[in-house]
Amino acid sequence: MTEFWVSSGHHLTRRDGGGGLRVTDELLLAYLARPELLPPDDACPAERALHAALLRDPRRPVAPAEVEALADADARENWGVILAFRDRLLAAASVEAAYLDLVRRGTGGTPPLFLNQLVHLILRNALDGTDDPYVLRAAELFFRPQRASVSDGTLLLADAELIDAAEGAGRPSPLVAMLGREPVSDLDVLNPDNAWTYWSRSDAFSMALNLGSDARSREGLARAIEAFVRHLLAVEVAVAPLPAIEDPDWRWFVGLDAEATRIGNALWRGEAVDPATRERVLALFRLEITDPARADPRLAGRPVYLLLAMSSDRIVTMKPQNLIAGLPVVVTGEA
Repeated sequence: MTEFWVSSGHHLTRRDGGGGLRVTDELLLAYLARPELLPPDDACPAERALHAALLRDPRRPVAPAEVEALADADARENWGVILAFRDRLLAAASVEAAYLDLVRRGTGGTPPLFLNQLVHLILRNALDGTDDPYVLRAAELFFRPQRASVSDGTLLLADAELIDAAEGAGRPSPLVAMLGREPVSDLDVLNPDNAWTYWSRSDAFSMALNLGSDARSREGLARAIEAFVRHLLAVEVAVAPLPAIEDPDWRWFVGLDAEATRIGNALWRGEAVDPATRERVLALFRLEITDPARADPRLAGRPVYLLLAMSSDRIVTMKPQNLIAGLPVVVTGEA
């Protein structure tokens, strides 16, 4: 099996009997090693002692008084957030169960960065054994914001952080700027000829995705959605890309991001949506729940439509938690 997404931390976990991932000491230590939690040079002795104690025992209970004893207000806030997140992980039966709990009961101030990391790890587990680079590259949308652009008339998605770093480093070059090209033009676009290189660069997130005219990319995202739902909700769904929604009686939709939810709600209410706003919708999908017994009776045998959109500044920030909270699935168990 070809390895991918080592940065997810998958190698720091172990599967339980149900296929979920156990919260291991190694995984907790990886969080403690994050730059945000390393005591700075001017950290107080109490913060250094707390960090050192957790490195020795990452499951160690921490009394509120230990956090209150930290001299720096920002440090107290940071440690309060990470310890609350750690405690929710420890209270759950698996990483997947912790994510479900966060989605269903509220994130409680959990930073989006940590949620994205959980999704990264969960998808690495759900897609284990996948041999299709299109599925894996499309799945990056679940946990990595994307910058949308048009190159040679084709809608491309590129990793937003990578593009921001390129622009911050002084690129694009003067020639690229003069020609009106964007940094994404310097990236390899995933295609059948270079797909084999995805495995060696999966943790670099350095391949652009042709979501506009390459059907393989949209099919890849459909397969990733199926795997995510199957793994977390234990329900089989069939997802297919659509050119348009031509259903006069569409009863249920899920916006895969905040902008898609806003646009979908407006369309649902019969409000006028101007052409510029409609053009922000980048992809449409039809989802069917395979087992009728697992579908909410209100669905009445109808499909669920999924919308993916970009913001006005062309950023795609997928919210996979919407699939968990918004799908009309009858829950029968936990991951």
